Amino acid sequence: MHKITLLIHCADQPNIIASVTSFMASNDGNIVYIDQHVDREQNIFFMRLECEFASNSFSLEKFKHLFNSELAEKFQLKWKIYSAERKPKMALFVSKYDHCLYDILGRYNSGELFLEIPFILSNHLDLKPIADSFNIPFYHVPVTKATKHEAEQEQLNLLETHQVDFIVLARYMQIVSETLIDKYPNRIINIHHSFLPAFVGAKPYHSAYKRGVKIIGSTSHYITEELDAGPIIEQDVAHVSHTFSIKDLIAKGRDLEKIVLSNAIKLHANRKVMVYNNKTIIFS
Repeated sequence: MHKITLLIHCADQPNIIASVTSFMASNDGNIVYIDQHVDREQNIFFMRLECEFASNSFSLEKFKHLFNSELAEKFQLKWKIYSAERKPKMALFVSKYDHCLYDILGRYNSGELFLEIPFILSNHLDLKPIADSFNIPFYHVPVTKATKHEAEQEQLNLLETHQVDFIVLARYMQIVSETLIDKYPNRIINIHHSFLPAFVGAKPYHSAYKRGVKIIGSTSHYITEELDAGPIIEQDVAHVSHTFSIKDLIAKGRDLEKIVLSNAIKLHANRKVMVYNNKTIIFS
């Protein structure tokens, strides 16, 4: 049994769904999931489809060629087809905070995440024991003003050598370079508290506490050159009150960060996110 996931978007027009489903049927495919959305303001059609093929002679490359010549060119589709059997490779970038890393590795170790983690990279050595305990290779790549370019090249070499598909910044406290962003567009996922831009700086929870905030949250998004302004994948919030101490706020914020980041990773790894004009379409 072969299973594929198809993602497409194009200008909205009649007969797209019927044509795609008929194409799958004519190639002995059994559709097990289909969802679509039309952005009326931009007149763009989006669709995600999962299809199974029982034939042992099924060829993904041949299928892609036929899909392109018979459908994609006709409807001017922007499309991607993925083999559902192949697990995407995810590199983890971390610094000193360990809560997101522990959560991700725990889910990974239990089989909750459909992906592979070829390595963990950090600009510090503090979290190496965690990587070692999960038997995942750890690379220490220090970053300073003087070594930033060399560090970037080392990062790129590791990513290419391990054929990494996407990167997760699990509280990696460095600004990612434009070179890395250009190499992995909409494939670098970040997590941060949702106090931005109101409370900036090193101690946002302290600032929020002084203002008596009633809601805290977390946002996971793709990295772009504009800091913390990339397409949003997942968000969550929690209500807090005057009874919460600064320590309580930080603990609640970290809980949200773990959940939001893990959900964003699942959505991306399962090919359920489409990006268009700095906005995401998230399929169920």
